[in-house]
Amino acid sequence: MPKLKPGTIVPTPEEDAAITAAAISDPDNPPLTDTELSKLKRMRGQRGKQKAPTKVPTTIRFDADVLADLKATGPGWQTRVSAIVREWLDAHRER
Repeated sequence: MPKLKPGTIVPTPEEDAAITAAAISDPDNPPLTDTELSKLKRMRGQRGKQKAPTKVPTTIRFDADVLADLKATGPGWQTRVSAIVREWLDAHRER
C-alpha cells in the first residue's frame, strides 16, 4: 500500500463494506468491473512507469541567482539545463 498523507482517514473494514454495498446498490452509477477498468486510458499528462529509466536523479548546487534565472524560463528548465550541459560537454570533449 502506498504511503498515505498525514491526516488521511482510512475506513474500517465495516465502513468499507457499507460503502461498497451502497455503491453496488446505486442503479445510476454502478462500480466499474475489472474488465471495464482495464479498458480505461490514461488521462493526458499522466505517464506510466518508464520501461527503462533514461534519467538519473541527482543533486547539484547552483548560485541562487543562476537557479532563479533558470526557473524563470518556465516549465522544462531542468531539461534545458541538461541540453546546455550536453552541448558544453560535446564542445569540450577531447577527440
